[in-house]
Amino acid sequence: MRLQVYLAHAGVASRRASEEVIASGRVKVNGVIVTEMGAKVTASDIIEVDGKKISLEEEKRYVVLNKPQGYVCSANDEKGRQVAADLLKEKYSERLYNVGRLDMFSRGIIIFTNDGDFAAKLSHPSSEIEKEYVIVSTQDIPDELPENFMNGVRIDNVFYRARFVQKINDRKCRIVLIEGKNREIRKVFEYFNIPIKSLTRVRIGNVNLDQLPPGESRDLSPDELKGLLSLCRDHKSSYRREKK
Repeated sequence: MRLQVYLAHAGVASRRASEEVIASGRVKVNGVIVTEMGAKVTASDIIEVDGKKISLEEEKRYVVLNKPQGYVCSANDEKGRQVAADLLKEKYSERLYNVGRLDMFSRGIIIFTNDGDFAAKLSHPSSEIEKEYVIVSTQDIPDELPENFMNGVRIDNVFYRARFVQKINDRKCRIVLIEGKNREIRKVFEYFNIPIKSLTRVRIGNVNLDQLPPGESRDLSPDELKGLLSLCRDHKSSYRREKK
């Protein structure tokens, strides 16, 4: 088995992220640091990441967390900030990692897993999985923002475009993205000089946040898991632009 595949199946990270872990010199095989991507390993090899021995996990986990504000989405944080994955440790013994991210100041639904293949499918740009957000601002949202964001806005030579934007009231709106570039919503609102009071992700594909309290988690249901994988394959939109 290739080393990056082993790491993904051991719940370290997705295959792509595991390649970065290997390249940074954090992985040892039988006591020797390995940075080669194509390196092969077997179940009898002793594999360590950051000095800790890892092994393949037989049971796959698919978990939804309502990430509170103030937590970062990373395996560990060199600045000593609170890590979202730590909220799962009391409930789950498996080593789980986040699929996608929410910035430190955002909150809402995020999916964790130890299934590298699932993470790769869900996070690949071609999957076009919808992510829905509710934004509350401290100033009135301009009437032109929704249409401009759906048509596309170029900021610092980066093109941002939402699939759907709807004003709920003067200072609240709903936004659906399928690409989710880094801090995309925040950059667009900054472009329009509108400070964001809160940013909450309420849906990923067919999985809704519903009434899950901040900091709490739950397993994805079989139907939710099946639905996500179906959306990855079919690229179907679960959102309808209906005029109300």
